[in-house]
Amino acid sequence: MDSYYISEDKSILQIDKIHSFISKAYWGEGRTLEEVKQTIHGSMCFGIYSQEHDQMGFARVVTDYIFFGYFMDVIIFEKYQGSGYGKILIEHMLDHPVIKKLKTVALKTKDAHSLYEKYGFNKIGDSPLWMSIDKQKLL
Repeated sequence: MDSYYISEDKSILQIDKIHSFISKAYWGEGRTLEEVKQTIHGSMCFGIYSQEHDQMGFARVVTDYIFFGYFMDVIIFEKYQGSGYGKILIEHMLDHPVIKKLKTVALKTKDAHSLYEKYGFNKIGDSPLWMSIDKQKLL
């Protein structure tokens, strides 16, 4: 595995590359560049990069910073897929001090349930898409 680093610095995100990927994905099909920019602006973002500063992947979290976080747009660009970078990015996010203290972290996926289950996410009810890590027990 090549050397990499993860950054929350939004100014180094390769937004055109992110948009190109997301606008073709089943969950983001047709999303405009302006919409991608706006979602980045309103989210906690993570970029994973090669030592040569090529962006390898991206993810964002919409959160209130206390109780709830929603993982969105978790992507690894095609050139880097299949090398474990997605797992590294998810582990980094889950280990982030803000995310670690959240009571609930949720996401939606159509095809990556088994991946997220490895990190403690469970399906929510009968939903074929929703998953969460829920530390808040409501009686």
